[in-house]
Parts: sequence; C-alpha cells; structure tokens
Amino acid sequence: MVPGDSSILARIPQSLHGVRLDRALAELVPDLSRERVKALILSGQVRDKAGQDVGDPSLKVSANTEFSVAIPLPVPAEARPQAIDLVIVHEDAHLIVIDKPAGMVVHPAAGNPDGTLVNALLHHCSGQLSGIGGVARPGIVHRIDKDTSGLLVVAKSDKAHEGLARQFKDHSIDRRYLAIVAGTPATPAGRIHTWIGRSDGDRKKMSVQPEGRGKHAVTNFRTVQVLDRAALIECRLETGRTHQVRVHMAHIGHPLLGDPAYARGRSGAHAGLLARLGFRRQALHAARLGFIHPVDGSELNFQSEIPGDMQELFSHLNV
Repeated sequence: MVPGDSSILARIPQSLHGVRLDRALAELVPDLSRERVKALILSGQVRDKAGQDVGDPSLKVSANTEFSVAIPLPVPAEARPQAIDLVIVHEDAHLIVIDKPAGMVVHPAAGNPDGTLVNALLHHCSGQLSGIGGVARPGIVHRIDKDTSGLLVVAKSDKAHEGLARQFKDHSIDRRYLAIVAGTPATPAGRIHTWIGRSDGDRKKMSVQPEGRGKHAVTNFRTVQVLDRAALIECRLETGRTHQVRVHMAHIGHPLLGDPAYARGRSGAHAGLLARLGFRRQALHAARLGFIHPVDGSELNFQSEIPGDMQELFSHLNV
C-alpha cells in the first residue's frame, strides 16, 4: 500500500460464505460499488490475512476469512488540454481516428498524469469529446499499449461512443496488428483461444489462465513473411483483452521481439541487433482498423504503414 492510502479490514460473515469475493466486499464496504471493488482486486489492492495479493474477483470466500482493501488516494480526474501533435487519419463531427506513435499513453493514469492522447485530443477537439468514458478518459472507446503504435478510434459524441462500444462488444470491429516475433510458427496460420487474466506472479502482467478464469480471448494469426530466426505476423483480434497479442504469441512460443514483459530471456538470438538499433519496445503495430460509422452507417476502413523503427528492424531481419 502506498503511504497515505487508506485501508479497510473486512471479515467475511457466515451469511456471505461461498459468494464471490467482489460481491462480498461490495456488501461489506457500502461506499464501494462492485465494479470499483473488482477494479481494486485486479490492480492488486486486496490482500488476504497473510498479506498475499488476491487477484481473482470470482474467488469464493469462506466465513471468518479476513481481507484488507487498500483505497488509493484520489487523484485529480480532470485532464487538461495540451498542444501535442497528432497524426489524424480521419475526423468528422462524431469521431476521430488517430495513428498513435509508440511511447504515447492513451489516457492519464498513475505515473502518466499528462502528455497523453487524451490531453492532446482535449486541445485539438476543444473539449468536444463524449463524456461516457468519464472525465479522465473522455471519448476513449478502446486502448492500445503505450509502446504499441497504430490506429485507434475516439468518440466525439455520446451517440458515436455508444455505437462504437456495441461494435467492440459484439466483436464486429476489424482490428489487425502486425508483429515481429521470435522464430516462425509451425503452421502458417492458426487460431489461439485461451482465457487471459492477471498474472499471479506479477500484477502488472497478464497470463494465460485455466478455462473459466479471467476472460476468454481469441487471436487469429498468419505468417506474412519468414525472416532471420523471426517472422512478420498479422494478428486479427476477435476479442480485445489487455496485452492480448503479446500474451498469445508468447504462449505459443513466439514472443514479440523487444517485448520487455513477455520476451524477457526468450529473444537472445536478437538481443545484439535490438541493442544496436536501440529498439526498446514490443514490435507491435495496429495496422488496420475497420468498422461501421455509428451515426451515418457508412463502412470505414483505415490502414497504417509500419513505423520507421519497426521497418528498420524488419529490414535487418529480412535476409
């Protein structure tokens, strides 16, 4: 727990024996909604009596078990506009499509209070972003990792936000990523279907979980080009889980080159090249985005070229 945070000790009564952890804590701490409790569990803020993180909101609890819930101090929720250059692929009255560079965080959070895509959008759109995502994340319908480059769509109106959210929920949005991975998959194409949840060993990482734990995740992949002890892979997402492509490709034995979380110790054959090129991020680019315009019903499709750093890595491996 960070100094200054408050902590609540909750003992499970007999009446809540056998129910889910998130439901039990929400009933015991009425000031917290069940969604808020779930978020605290997933972020490592709930611990058992032994001081171990309890990262599974669906854990069935036993009577008389004690849990401590750390409540982080509130942070200013109001993001401020900042004049930051954006690569705008498309913009109309209802939405905007951005080609995000690697290194840019999508929205303000702990450790990244400003300099984010949201700060840039607030300046560019003069506050005309949908309010459904809350004041800290106006307009944000989906995210890509800080060190992943490429396309994402942002809602400028609530009607657009609701329509886009429905398409993401029913998996009808066409999202395709290009990744450079270690080695070459045994089959030229395949479908990876697992459950993904928070890693038990590191709460900042995700991992493949036993069936029914976490959220189901589906990635379709195909080999675009075989490289030197590596491959350029296209991944088409059916779901959009945190770190999905990174976790899934590592799971089948082909982690993304440069990935600091999921390729550590598994890309030694390319360590020298990555160091020479100064390539210090996962080799992942959101290259294609297609969806139905949530207001006028038109079909929109966008593509983004691989950025310079990934292109340079590709060129050195393409021998």
